Amino acid sequence: MDIFDDLEGELAQLEAMLDSLSVEQWLSPSDAAGWSVADVVLHLAQTEESIPLSASIPTEAGWSDDDSKVDDKVEQWVQRERGVASATFERWKVAHQRAVAALRAADAADADRKIRWAVAPLKPATLATTRIAEHWAHALDIAVPLGIDYPDTDRLRHIAWLGYNTLPYAFRLAGIDPQPVFVELTSPSGAAWTFGESSAATQVCGTASEFCRIGARRLTPQDSCMIATGPLAEETLQLLRNYAL
Repeated sequence: MDIFDDLEGELAQLEAMLDSLSVEQWLSPSDAAGWSVADVVLHLAQTEESIPLSASIPTEAGWSDDDSKVDDKVEQWVQRERGVASATFERWKVAHQRAVAALRAADAADADRKIRWAVAPLKPATLATTRIAEHWAHALDIAVPLGIDYPDTDRLRHIAWLGYNTLPYAFRLAGIDPQPVFVELTSPSGAAWTFGESSAATQVCGTASEFCRIGARRLTPQDSCMIATGPLAEETLQLLRNYAL
């Protein structure tokens, strides 16, 4: 599963959905609080436009040193650049094509060189993974309130991997000593995906669709059918997130 090919696949699926929207749907509320559908796409365009610039400037710095400051900047950015929905759509299409090209080039030049992003710099492949996760989550923000089907695909494996691998960081932020966790998921195609060692005391099982939605904060653990057992069962699902800082 090439991460850059799968990123392009996710972008193509979102683009096809957006291309089908009416003017009224573009202006309707999304599930991203305070944002219309057009605002969500504007946010995606703005962040995609940041990638070629970030990739061209070697640095070990992030955009900010905490989540709240990044969130504030993102909100201000959207408010400042709101415009006509059709122009926003075209802006995003151009931006995501350039972003993928920049990530591919950065990875080919030096796969280990980190790119400035949010609170922490990321390797090109990891940044591509976060872009799949963000576009997928925001696609849900658009599709769900509009009643549009946005099928899950096995590209969720990248998102599930991201959620699993950020668990130690999430535990530390919550003041919990990280411990091994074993995760077993059923993919959208029916395949079994596993992360971690099966001997781990804490174990989580369920569908990749729900696991990724919990990590994206689009589903609460209580409203899911995920099963978690062991000493950090509750904490794992509560702290799970599939985005890297």
